[in-house]
Amino acid sequence: MAVQNADAGSNDSGSAAVTADAVNNLAGRLRPDFTLGVAAAAFQIEGALAADGRGPSGWDAFAAKPGNILHGHSPAVACDHYNRVPEDVALMRELGIDSYRFSISWPRVHPDGSGTANPRGLDFYDRLVDLLLAAGISPMATLYHWDTPLPLERSGGWMNRATAGRFAEYAAAAGQRLGDRVAQWVTLNEPVSVTLNGYALGVHAPGRDLLFKALPSVHHQLLGHGLAVQALRAAGVAGSIGVTNLHSPVRPATRRLADRLLAKVCDLVLNRVYADPILLGRYPAPPLAARPWFRFLSRTSDDDLRLISQPLDFYGVNYYYPVRVAAGQGPPETPAGNARAMARVPFHFAAFPEYATTGFGWPVAPDHLGILLRELKDRYGEALPPVYITESGASFPEPEHVTGPIADSGRIDYLAHHLGQAVNATAAGGIAHDVQLLGYFVWTFMDNFEWAAGYSQRFGLVHVDFETLKRTPKKSFYWLQALSRARARTA
Repeated sequence: MAVQNADAGSNDSGSAAVTADAVNNLAGRLRPDFTLGVAAAAFQIEGALAADGRGPSGWDAFAAKPGNILHGHSPAVACDHYNRVPEDVALMRELGIDSYRFSISWPRVHPDGSGTANPRGLDFYDRLVDLLLAAGISPMATLYHWDTPLPLERSGGWMNRATAGRFAEYAAAAGQRLGDRVAQWVTLNEPVSVTLNGYALGVHAPGRDLLFKALPSVHHQLLGHGLAVQALRAAGVAGSIGVTNLHSPVRPATRRLADRLLAKVCDLVLNRVYADPILLGRYPAPPLAARPWFRFLSRTSDDDLRLISQPLDFYGVNYYYPVRVAAGQGPPETPAGNARAMARVPFHFAAFPEYATTGFGWPVAPDHLGILLRELKDRYGEALPPVYITESGASFPEPEHVTGPIADSGRIDYLAHHLGQAVNATAAGGIAHDVQLLGYFVWTFMDNFEWAAGYSQRFGLVHVDFETLKRTPKKSFYWLQALSRARARTA
């Protein structure tokens, strides 16, 4: 197994972004009230899957099935954050961030998916929030980051409309317990990933490959979102409320009619069938040739759409990559992994050879982030609330064991360029100058269980040795720390 010292770097590109002038320049472009944060998800870091009354989730069952997770990696321990939260919050305080976006584990709160909330599960998040506040870090709580309680998944999960009601009950329990101290609430994280990877392509839990027949899971997640917004407001939470989704700008591989048509279809599937009903109160009209694929959404009621389009305080955008679409069958590759179901659709995802790639093979395309913000504003106008970039980050090949901070300059370049693009685009004279950008959250604070990729993809600012669980900040950690300190000096 590889051991790396402080001076070596598996993704070291000799970054110019690490210089003091570059850090000070970027810090000087951040407003004093701009939020710098980090994000993480309960299932990916907590471990302790049976502690204090937590019930199993659909992801527990999916991960336990041989062949579903790369190298057979198990989430049972992950980063052991559940037992090491004081150590991790102390590292966040050292990092100097403004906010920590974490997710609450639904099966810790409702082990059976419904009924009386489990007080021991909520106790953990009570302690976490108090530790964050004591460290001067603002809590942003995400209610759903993919860990559906297993009893609900076995009853159909998000393909079952009743799951939306159970989600509202859970939101109410969390809001009542934590609502006096959490500054921002996110209802859903990336409903597109849940539908596309979990129900349509089968590469994530629950492992179903329904393709366009998975669209009920879109509608039921959005119903859950609307009901959760109502439940949080009824609970009297003090914080602001929003939702976050992965947004991928979609481009046709060529100017051919077939590529352009299928790019529009993919834009609907990846972006618009989530954002349009939330922000505009309606589903988008698909191209005529594609209407049979979207038939389910055409049958939704006006009452449902009014519920889904609750007024929001902010809108979260997770940005990682653009998508290029070509007509015809191609390799089964998707951003989340190979999916055999792709052989049953008349298009494939094409590469961006003009861009470097991350360890996941995703194109490093910061210029598309500014374009994405412009497209969102053009599409939604005054209906687009203030925006947070709620996730942005990159994995790179890194060693399992280290003896000091690794020089992950590739990650520093990635973060500096993406944050810089977002700030430049939304500044006066920028291409998205009329978008109110509130902050930027790095994915992720520490290396973790990266879903079906197991522990093979390291996104963290902090290296985790998954044998010893030792935390070692990377050079990117100290870059973000320097950025935060430089901003404080210029404020």
